[in-house]
Amino acid sequence: MFKDLLIVGFGSFIGGVTRYVTIQIIHKFINTNFPLGTLVVNLLGCFLIGILYGLFDKGSIMSAEIKLFLIVGICGGFTTFSSFTYETISLVNDSEVLYLMVYMGMSIFTGISMTLIGKNIVDYFIR
Repeated sequence: MFKDLLIVGFGSFIGGVTRYVTIQIIHKFINTNFPLGTLVVNLLGCFLIGILYGLFDKGSIMSAEIKLFLIVGICGGFTTFSSFTYETISLVNDSEVLYLMVYMGMSIFTGISMTLIGKNIVDYFIR
């Protein structure tokens, strides 16, 4: 159990730092009230989880520890539902209705699509 906690913790550290740096880079180059940074990391995370899901679905390609490290640790630390909910409420409070609808729609529907695309890419190349 302690080993699993260390695996997840180390992965979460990597994912969280990567999320922070990615969002900062996006906001440095694109100045907008739209929460683009969080949207991008969440969609990238969904795509990555789809690829990993596809790989793990193929059988014994990777160990349970690697799966824990990559999906729960790195992807869990990289994507952020709490930031999504905070930014959604901020858009409501700022009466940014168009941004609100686009952000929610893209986060949910495009996020699911990115996961499926990632998995389908793996399914196509690894049979």
